[in-house]
Amino acid sequence: MFATHFPLDGQGEGPQHDLFESIATDIQGRGYSVKPNGLPMALAEALWGHLQSMSAQQFDRAGIGRDDAYALNSFVRTDEICWITGESRAGQQWLNWMAELQHYLNRRLLLGLFSFESHFAHYAPGDFYKRHLDAFKGGANRILSVVVYLNPGWQPVDGGELVIYTDEVDQDSIRVTPAFGTLVVFLSEDFPHEVLPAQRDRYSIAGWFRLNTSTSDRVDPPR
Repeated sequence: MFATHFPLDGQGEGPQHDLFESIATDIQGRGYSVKPNGLPMALAEALWGHLQSMSAQQFDRAGIGRDDAYALNSFVRTDEICWITGESRAGQQWLNWMAELQHYLNRRLLLGLFSFESHFAHYAPGDFYKRHLDAFKGGANRILSVVVYLNPGWQPVDGGELVIYTDEVDQDSIRVTPAFGTLVVFLSEDFPHEVLPAQRDRYSIAGWFRLNTSTSDRVDPPR
């Protein structure tokens, strides 16, 4: 395979060890981690370059729900997405890097992460995604959410922040500027969040690590 790897050896040593350990420590201690410039620059640039080569026809309106419950709802979200399958060089590099993170977090935190799915997201000026959870309590599917931002030269006045609510009554929150290379990881069931409207086109990758909840008559995650 031609994709670039960012290797860790069996003891968790390697160029990403310190970053992955810091993410694991944050998840264990408070349930979320925000790492400005966390995505390796070469990988961030490869993903951005791939995005620049994509056509508008490769993106679809994003919906809410899954399987039979899936529906478009412009009151809740107005972004568009393109799933990452690994068919492009940059997409395979991204999936390889996420596999390394999955391996590290499973070894370090015993999370039982089984699979990973992700998509590019494009928010045109004024687009939003209202307050929501990536997984409901007891759903046992999405365990960890991952977001990375691919917006060179982003300024605070451009808006488009990710707001993560850190308590049950929404009195406390953190705002993440979608600056190039910023990496966010959080427990999917524990943190409602939203995407505020931006003043310019905003690009990101959203992904989820999932458990294997397959039964005799249902495969989950889907193959």
